[in-house]
Amino acid sequence: HYMIPGILVALVTMIGLFLSGMNVVREKEIGTIEQINVTPIKKHQFIIGKLLPFLIIGLFELAMGLVIGRLVFGLPMLGGLPLVFGITIIYLILVLGLGLFISTVTETQQQAMFIAWFFMVIFMLMGGLFTPLDSMPLWAQQTMWVNPVALFIRILRQVLLKGAPLQDIIPYVSALIALAFVMFTLAVLRYRKTSE
Repeated sequence: HYMIPGILVALVTMIGLFLSGMNVVREKEIGTIEQINVTPIKKHQFIIGKLLPFLIIGLFELAMGLVIGRLVFGLPMLGGLPLVFGITIIYLILVLGLGLFISTVTETQQQAMFIAWFFMVIFMLMGGLFTPLDSMPLWAQQTMWVNPVALFIRILRQVLLKGAPLQDIIPYVSALIALAFVMFTLAVLRYRKTSE
């Protein structure tokens, strides 16, 4: 029960980070990004069109994982599912923003994959999935506030396993919202800068 929320976070992160990172950079590789940029389509429309499918896939993947966790492993779901999915949308915006940012600073899908994998490994190792955060040194515990995986794992465990309401997880949700805003803004600004 303790591991399933962490594994779900890992799966959702992989889908969001790898697919969004490699999708936009693929447009660069095959040369269609210039054709898109000369069309009347706005930048935000292009970004929404590219990233929205991955948001839906990530939510669907989480839903399937929760169903399997409940039916196969008897995962207790003490908290509200609307809260879980609402926070997952925030988290996916953050991860998709990071993927978009990676795609703007790379030229090939291979580069995007290696950079995404680098961030993924660090986030996972420092996220409390395999090693509890409380057993880490103090400096490592403090990195939780800039590690989206650590924040989301903590939120899911508290909501699903303890039935925590929104009031109890506001510090983590606030940190997640702040990171999502910063990362997505950076990604959009960087994308505009490189494509015009």
